[in-house]
Amino acid sequence: MPIAIIPSRYGSSRLAGKPLMSIAGKPMIQRVYEQAQKSSAVTQVWVATDDPRIVQAVQAFGGNAVMTSDTCRSGTDRVAETAGLLNLGPNDLIINIQGDQPVFHPGSLDDLIAPFDKDTDTIMSTLAYKICDPREITDPKDVKVTFDTHGLALYFSRAQIPFPRDTDTTADYYKHLGFYAYKKSFLDVFVSLPTGRCEAVEKLEQLRALEHGYPIQVAVTQFDSPEIDLPEDIKRVETTLSKSPIPCDLSTK
Repeated sequence: MPIAIIPSRYGSSRLAGKPLMSIAGKPMIQRVYEQAQKSSAVTQVWVATDDPRIVQAVQAFGGNAVMTSDTCRSGTDRVAETAGLLNLGPNDLIINIQGDQPVFHPGSLDDLIAPFDKDTDTIMSTLAYKICDPREITDPKDVKVTFDTHGLALYFSRAQIPFPRDTDTTADYYKHLGFYAYKKSFLDVFVSLPTGRCEAVEKLEQLRALEHGYPIQVAVTQFDSPEIDLPEDIKRVETTLSKSPIPCDLSTK
């Protein structure tokens, strides 16, 4: 059974200290942790951080937390360091849950790991959500993903992809959600790779795998997972806590 690891960094260029910001009366990191615990797809949940304040907050609500290096390039590198500290084996499945998505649906983790059950050669997977809000198609805060007929990622971008050359062109657009699953053996390979050119430009760590020729399986989920990047996102997310998740239409045109 997979182990979920939540990389959580105190520093943020847009919202410093956001893991400890209150979301409807609880620190955001606690909200993320509790959602992960609700999933039947995981056996353990850990928070990986470089800040003792986050460790203390997690331990205060009874969670598991480990201190990692403050020099990690990305959340994935922090997850890999934690997997080593936990002595996980090469065939263990690891779920990386971004620490700024406090209202994700636990069922989306089942979608995330499903590719590993379908194909034993799968080494990495992630989630996509069919965009319902037209604003998200062009908003650089919302990362878009395109994938082939087999569900393998073609590219991730903050730009609108695919871009309609003709104004009357219709297309489905998919938002990338910040969840990943990997076999420990591939995670070790991933973090040994140099930073990719597109990764550095787009500031999207998943592009590192594609740029070095490693496939990422994209699983489409019916549940969105809003992120908290700015102060105004907090009120929006708190509003969703009082509502049931509304699945988007997953049919393609």
